[in-house]
Amino acid sequence: MAGIIESSPAHQNFSRYDIRVIIKFSVILGKDASCIHKDLVTVLRENAPSIQTVRKWVKAVSEGRDDMEDEPRPGRPVTACGDANISKVLVSLSDDRRKTCEEISTEASMSRTSVFRVLTNKLNKKTKFSKWVLHLLTDEQKESRVNFSRNFLRRFQTEQNDFLGRIITGDETWVYSWDPETKRQSAEWRDFDEPRPEKVRRQQGALKVMHMIFFDMNGVILRWPVPIGTTINAQYYKKVLQDKLRPAIRKKRPGLLESGILFHHDNAPVHTARAVTDVLAGYKWELLEHPRYSPDLAPCDFHLFPKINEHLRGQRFETEEDIIQATKVAIKNLDKCS
Repeated sequence: MAGIIESSPAHQNFSRYDIRVIIKFSVILGKDASCIHKDLVTVLRENAPSIQTVRKWVKAVSEGRDDMEDEPRPGRPVTACGDANISKVLVSLSDDRRKTCEEISTEASMSRTSVFRVLTNKLNKKTKFSKWVLHLLTDEQKESRVNFSRNFLRRFQTEQNDFLGRIITGDETWVYSWDPETKRQSAEWRDFDEPRPEKVRRQQGALKVMHMIFFDMNGVILRWPVPIGTTINAQYYKKVLQDKLRPAIRKKRPGLLESGILFHHDNAPVHTARAVTDVLAGYKWELLEHPRYSPDLAPCDFHLFPKINEHLRGQRFETEEDIIQATKVAIKNLDKCS
């Protein structure tokens, strides 16, 4: 029964009238205020009424009260949330949606409490904080993303797995000597009333190794650790494609070079340099388009690298070779899972 109550989305949808009827029913069953309050907390949690409120209604029911509605209150009717005040708040917000309740109350000649009630109860608004994004895309860039995705889907619908099987994608990533666990990785089961675990925020390790990784739908084809101190420019990237990636494809994916490779990488300056595009054209590798400022459309960024880092987080590595070997093991584990 407890599991049903905890998982039910309706446990917060009790009105005050509903709660009073439950109290009345419980009193008829012979329950006291403490027992009734405990039952309400079990179901309603933080939305349960206070023990004082429960005692007040237990007393009223015990004294013979049948009507669970609020009694009419004397005085003027509340007009704070009337149409006139709602219009004032809307007009004030139309100029600047970042205005505070205090600023709106000054402009609309209303109390701060009335403004808050209008915003939350009548207009169903709440303050929402901005979220960080990598780049604010222009309409043209957004349209480019949509067109790219549509073309990709259209081609997949036509060629199916023959299309996906010929795609090789790659990118570069840093692997650190220490990368702290994510909050999700450090989560642990605790009692309901126990405090959250604490952990000290730590910086990534100073020692790091750049890895160039290329993979297809069947797994990683090339993992190339860049020697520390090496600058990755167009000439170096071109050399990796020629001397490392192409031989790795011939060894691990026999026949793929002949069937025609669809090559994908993002549009970093190193990747789009003339020296690199000339090499790809010479190999007759078809270069798949990648929209600008779109790491969420790069399989390395949203799929492979986070999974590699998940294996490595929380481990300490003392040397460059330790980092390289740990990355190699993490990739092997991913290949086994796939």
